[in-house]
Amino acid sequence: MIPNELSLPLPPAPPVGIGVAMTGCGSSVPEVCVDNDTLSQVVDTSDEWIASRTGIRQRRLASPEVSLTTIATTAAQNAIEMAGVTPMDIDLIILATSSADDLFGSAGRIQAELGARRAVAFDMTAACSGFVFGMVTAAQFIRTGTYQTVLVIGADVLSRWVDWSDRGTCVLFGDGAGAVVLQANESDRLLGFELCSDGRQHQSLNLAYKPEPKALVDGVTIAHGTYHPVTMNGQEIYRFAVQRVPEVIEKVLYRSGLTADQVDWLLLHQANQRILDAVAQRLHIPLHKVISNLAHYGNTSAASIPLALDEAVRQGKIQPGATIATAGFGAGLTWGAAIFQWGR
Repeated sequence: MIPNELSLPLPPAPPVGIGVAMTGCGSSVPEVCVDNDTLSQVVDTSDEWIASRTGIRQRRLASPEVSLTTIATTAAQNAIEMAGVTPMDIDLIILATSSADDLFGSAGRIQAELGARRAVAFDMTAACSGFVFGMVTAAQFIRTGTYQTVLVIGADVLSRWVDWSDRGTCVLFGDGAGAVVLQANESDRLLGFELCSDGRQHQSLNLAYKPEPKALVDGVTIAHGTYHPVTMNGQEIYRFAVQRVPEVIEKVLYRSGLTADQVDWLLLHQANQRILDAVAQRLHIPLHKVISNLAHYGNTSAASIPLALDEAVRQGKIQPGATIATAGFGAGLTWGAAIFQWGR
């Protein structure tokens, strides 16, 4: 028998071609804060070495009892509350993550924790580009009239997969979650987007499965193993980001009929302050328009854009109607950009 809450009549679908608006945002980070001085007790590094190269001063790390599902659910609840909807209003949940609690996916667990019983839920893996990819995917479901209200979550707990003896990577990453609610709207607030991938460069940044042969019976050997820690060619990723990210933003600006000086805020994946500064300089966007919370959280992968967005909105920096250029970039290699206006 179908549960009562699922047998209630569904709201009417919006007409094809309706617009998209971002109506709520939320975030959540673990309580444990590790600054650079503390990290210098783990590897041969210093606050000056880390901050001068990355802009990072501290990061949040999940303790063993804190799951990705926990922080992602809290971020989602905050976004739902700001949007003025209920969990039962959510039609779709997209979880962008590379570090799910379960290899089969964590979106369903989050759906259950929220009580969003009407929603279909699935994970999406596009690493640090995941939130932008998820937001664009959600917008297509809304624009075609399939769904009216979509929850997009970016969350990662990469501290699980970092080599804590490698100072080139362990100083970079932090754990966190951010979420937004996208809704059908009379005016389309997603002004343009572009998504890109280049698998030829996957070796520059990966978290690879490393199999070991395991003989089952004579003549039958399978691969049995686990994932090895994050590996990264920092110089290659820097060159990739400072070239590709301005290009993709310029393309989206052109398609949106906008110029860089019409952008109120530049909101990039929070990977490295040098990258943020270089992209802004190439786009001729002044640094006071660049949203950055990298110093406090480090690189939180798919969480970084919605986490920074939520802080800026709640601090009153980003006001309704503000035009935001956002871009994610990372493993895959993947990158993408979107131009949107905050609010209905």
